[in-house]
Amino acid sequence: MEQGKHSVQSHWYHSMQRRKLRTETLGGERNLSDTTLGGQAVLLLVVQALMGVAGALSGTFVPVYIWKVSHSFALIGWFNLSQYAVSGLTFWFAGKWVKEHNKMNSLRLGVALSGVFYFTVLLLGRAAAIYAVPLGMLNGLALGFFWLAYNVVYFEITEPGNRDRFNGVAGFLGSGAGIVAPWVSGLLITTFKGQRGYTIIFTISVIIFAIAAVLSFWLKKRKTGGHYDWSYGIRQIRKPGNPWRRVSPAIAAQGVREGVFMFLIGLLVYIATGNEQKLGNFSLITSLVSLVSFWIIGKLLTMKRRKTAMLVGALAITAVIIPLFWPIRFMTLLLFGLGVALFMPFYIIPMTSAVFDLIGKDEESASRREEFVVLREAALTVGRLIGIGAFLLVLPLADSSPQAIPWLMLVVGASPIAAWWLIHPFVGILAGGPERAK
Repeated sequence: MEQGKHSVQSHWYHSMQRRKLRTETLGGERNLSDTTLGGQAVLLLVVQALMGVAGALSGTFVPVYIWKVSHSFALIGWFNLSQYAVSGLTFWFAGKWVKEHNKMNSLRLGVALSGVFYFTVLLLGRAAAIYAVPLGMLNGLALGFFWLAYNVVYFEITEPGNRDRFNGVAGFLGSGAGIVAPWVSGLLITTFKGQRGYTIIFTISVIIFAIAAVLSFWLKKRKTGGHYDWSYGIRQIRKPGNPWRRVSPAIAAQGVREGVFMFLIGLLVYIATGNEQKLGNFSLITSLVSLVSFWIIGKLLTMKRRKTAMLVGALAITAVIIPLFWPIRFMTLLLFGLGVALFMPFYIIPMTSAVFDLIGKDEESASRREEFVVLREAALTVGRLIGIGAFLLVLPLADSSPQAIPWLMLVVGASPIAAWWLIHPFVGILAGGPERAK
C-alpha cells in the first residue's frame, strides 16, 4: 500500500456540487486547506494499520515458509506472479461493484479473504508449497478487493490539503508494524522450533484480520453514483495530450521495482543468515528508520518540494542497490535496507499524492475516481508482472553467473527514476500551475 498530501484547490473543490458531495459523504463541511485528519480518516488508518500488522507478522515469512519446503526461487516467483495478476484483475472486475453498490463490503471482503488466506496456509502446513500458485491467487483476490475500496475511500475522505499528512501517517503506521511484528514473528518461530512457530504467527494474523473486519463496520457507508465504464481507463491512455498517457507508464515503472523487491529482499536476508530471528531484526531496524523518515517527510513535505523530493528519493533508492554487488551478507543487505528506509518516503509520498490529486483535478475526473483507481492499479499490475517476469527469465542464469540477480535488481530498482521522468511535468503543473492553491 502503495499516498500523499498538500495539493491544489481546483475547480472541482470550488464547485457547489462537489461541496454537496463532501457534505453528504463526510457528514459535514470541511475547510479544504485544513491539514488535519477527520475521524473517518483516522479509522481508515487504524484498519490499514491492523492489516499492516497482520501482514507484517506473517506476510514477511510466507516466501521463507515456501522456500524452506521447496528451496525454489522459481516457485516463489510464480506465487507472486499469480498474486499480482489476480489482484489486478480483481480491481478491474470489482470496480463496477465499488462504484455502483457498496464499496465498504468490498473492503470488508478483502480483509476477510486475507484471513482465509492465512487460515488456508495454516491448514495446509508444509503442503502449502504444492499449492503456491492457487494460494497466490487467493491472496491476490484479498488484496484486490481491499485495496480497491481502500483507495477509493481514501480519495473521498482526504483533501489536497491533508493528503500528504494522511500518507505520512499511513507510512508511519506501516513502519511501526514493520518494527514490532516481524521481530515478534522471528522470535516465536525460533523459540518454537519448526512448524509450531509458523502455526502461532499465522493464527495471530487471522485473529487480527478478524478485528480489522469488525472495526471496518464503523466506517460509514459511502455514497454511490454513476455507472461503471469498463473501458474508461483505456480511452484516457489513447487520448492525445491526456496526462494519463505519461502518468500510467510512470505508475507501471513504480510497479516494476515493487514486483521484485517486495518479496526478494526478505528472502535474501533469510538465505544469508538461515535464521528467521535475523530477518525479524532486519525488519525491526529498517522499519524504525522508515518510521522516522515517513513521519518527518509527511510533516515537512509541501507541493512545491514534491518534484525535488521525488528525484532525490528515486536516485537514492537506486544508488543503495550497489552494496548488493558485494558478497550477500546480513550487513550488505542491512546497508541496502537502511538506505531504502531513509529515502523511500521522499519518492513514494509525492508520487502517490500527485496521482490522487490528478484524479481530483476537476469535477468530471473526480466522478470517475473508481475508474481512475482501477487504471492506477492496472498500471501497477503491469509493472509488477514485468518485474517478476524479468526475475523468472534471469533466474536460470543465476547458477552460472552469480552477478545476474544483482544486475537484475539494479535494472528494475532504477525504474523509479523513469517514473520520476514521466510524471514530473504533472507534479510541476499541480504544484505551480493555474490551479495553484491559495
